[in-house]
Amino acid sequence: MSDAWRTVGIDGDIDPARSRHTGRRSAVALTEGCVVVGTAGGAVIAYDRRTLDERWRAGTDAEAAVVSVVPVGDSVVAGERGPDGGIGVYDLDSGTCRWRYATATDVGEPQQSTRFFLPCVVDLAVDDDRTRVYAAARRYERDGDRRSFSSTVYAFDADGTVAWTHETDASPICVDVRGDRVALAYNRCPGEHHHGLVVLDAENGANRYRWDPPGDGQRRVGDASLLDTGVVVTSHADHRGYRVGPDGTDWRVDLATPTEIDDETVYAYPNHVHASDDGVVFVTGNTYPEEGRETASLHPDEHTAFGVSHEGTREWSASVGGFTNELATAADRVAVPSAQQFRTRDPGVHGVRLFDVETGRDSGHRTAGIVSAVALDGETVAAIEEPVVYHDEGRRRGAYRLIVGAPSR
Repeated sequence: MSDAWRTVGIDGDIDPARSRHTGRRSAVALTEGCVVVGTAGGAVIAYDRRTLDERWRAGTDAEAAVVSVVPVGDSVVAGERGPDGGIGVYDLDSGTCRWRYATATDVGEPQQSTRFFLPCVVDLAVDDDRTRVYAAARRYERDGDRRSFSSTVYAFDADGTVAWTHETDASPICVDVRGDRVALAYNRCPGEHHHGLVVLDAENGANRYRWDPPGDGQRRVGDASLLDTGVVVTSHADHRGYRVGPDGTDWRVDLATPTEIDDETVYAYPNHVHASDDGVVFVTGNTYPEEGRETASLHPDEHTAFGVSHEGTREWSASVGGFTNELATAADRVAVPSAQQFRTRDPGVHGVRLFDVETGRDSGHRTAGIVSAVALDGETVAAIEEPVVYHDEGRRRGAYRLIVGAPSR
């Protein structure tokens, strides 16, 4: 598959990533005629899908990074991490901004101008009819040892009208929509809100049901994916995957639960999940020790994709190499971008992996830099490569560029 990949440089070079992850700063989406890129410099750029020539670009906020992009009808919607946490909708033919909304109006102005404190549109989703956009925005604040979040989830109609909102003092990490339901995953819950999963009515935002994984602590759910009935989630509380519904838990599966290695107990967070008619894929992240933050051990199930049946049985597993910011899905396949493995700092893990949901059959493309964002449909994979410099090596690897390929079967 590697020989079929094409690249185009993204101008406005960025500072290279370092050994540790600092969050998303780019995004990519596929439409019928375009590959749309959101950049770390606040631009939305549409490239011709066939030639990769630039069609248009829209300048948003130069102080912002575009961290989420999804198509909606004949437009594309982009979400930012920046001073106003902006959401903009752009005409796919011309790049004209149809409407824009500043989420800082609701979640509040940033306490500091540093990146983690900026209001951030953490996720976007579009309904089945591609007429309504659902967006989750959050803002972080710190006062001494006290950490807090302010967040709002929105339902926008096609003209930018806010149909409803859902506000909490927790940190949303995912929004998914299917039919008449919207699923919200809340990761950090330091305040009054302690439900890792909230399922709402898509039309009016009314509460359908709530669920929380067992265990104490502020970390609750890492991702959620709706099925025709129920929803599959990753639990940061106990490092398992769950299928749940209005009546509670249907099943659970161990993913990267605490394991003793050389007299030390380590675990890894299950960060991502995709559920389809063919099964469920979970993806885990970095190893951490139960005591402190540093460890020489690696959990055997870190940076791993797991295929799980609808009955909750593990069917297959495969390494994804490094940290994964997001998944891209299309029918029976999942694309996984691989970034740093910050404990071993092995550049050989950078790239994109594609898995068949049911069988685990995989293919891939290796990159020099880390891959931070990915999009997938039946014909094409698009990904964003970013340069990286590991702290103990000092060598710049890769470049800021769009890479596009045709996945093999």
